[in-house]
Amino acid sequence: MWIAPKTQDAVTFDRTYIVIAVLMYMIGLVMVASSSMPVAEKLFNNPFHFVIRHVIYIGLSVIIAAVFLTMPMHKWKEYSGNFLLAAIALLVLVLLVGRTVNGSTRWLVLGPITVQAAEPAKLFFFCYLASYLVRRRTEVMEHVKGFYKPLIVFGVLAFLLLNQPDLGTVVVMFVTTIGLLFLAGAKLWQFLAVSAVGISAIVALAVFTPYRWRRITSFLDPWADPFGSGYQLTQSLMAYGRGEVFGQGLGNSIQKLEYLPEAHTDFVMAILAEEFGFIGISIVLFLSMILVLKALLLGREALNREKYFEGFFAYGIGIWMSFQTAVNIGASAGIVPTKGLTMPLISYGGSSMIIMTIAVVVLIRIDHELRLQSLQATKKGGQT
Repeated sequence: MWIAPKTQDAVTFDRTYIVIAVLMYMIGLVMVASSSMPVAEKLFNNPFHFVIRHVIYIGLSVIIAAVFLTMPMHKWKEYSGNFLLAAIALLVLVLLVGRTVNGSTRWLVLGPITVQAAEPAKLFFFCYLASYLVRRRTEVMEHVKGFYKPLIVFGVLAFLLLNQPDLGTVVVMFVTTIGLLFLAGAKLWQFLAVSAVGISAIVALAVFTPYRWRRITSFLDPWADPFGSGYQLTQSLMAYGRGEVFGQGLGNSIQKLEYLPEAHTDFVMAILAEEFGFIGISIVLFLSMILVLKALLLGREALNREKYFEGFFAYGIGIWMSFQTAVNIGASAGIVPTKGLTMPLISYGGSSMIIMTIAVVVLIRIDHELRLQSLQATKKGGQT
């Protein structure tokens, strides 16, 4: 059993995490409201349909995060195996009884709530991987089998995800896994070999799957078929182009008027670019960069203090957030093929919002425990 940090210890955490999260919540809420009203009016005869749901998601995220904040990091480590089993169970369950939308079976329906199984699977797998690297770090550094064992687990998750299909989540998990193994001390040749195999597999999946190949070709030249396979990207690029430096102003987007599909979810950054321009995108990127840098620096500090599980978990969260942010913005700007990944803490989507909030809370908890450790060491030193 564990309890929440006492009131007198409330100052022993970095408030920057909360400030960044709240700012991104606010930006996301404003942009979801602006980008979703036209489609909400058409579909539900209520322009505030998605706005109300987004507010509810934020509220649920805060409540669930407050519960996880009371959970010490040694409990995360202790339950890491159970979390992995839960991730696998969710991915199997969604294939059996999940809801299919646009050809993808990714959502579990729980009454009025839909859960995207891939979102908790990412967090739970990274928790398991951090625990594995603590238990098998010497084996990872010295033996090939230590390097490949977690890749087998990843392969199981990837197989289940590809059956949804959800290649974007597989790519995010693969990059984070390889990054963590490299940071844990895996040999460079192992890192390069697995990276080469992984990239080859992803290319093969794209080349030999017709709809994925259409995405690649439309990404390379969306204007070749601007009203077909390249439609979504050309509309997104128009939004970026209209935004220029300072944007058209809040509410003045044209592309959100049912020209750009998924304007409030995967392509919300395109609407932000149209309404707030280069300045608006730069602010969001700056906030995301600060959050990622703080996660990576926290991971390094934890490793320096021999808190290896906490360090690898923080590294995993940092890599995950940075890569998912890059893919989301890159897809809407035509830099990478579209992958259907949300913008952390900004895009509409309850599962992503809740899981990303829990990830931020994990960083706060790690920081809190490191600060408590320093205070305890200082007190002992003073008593001595």
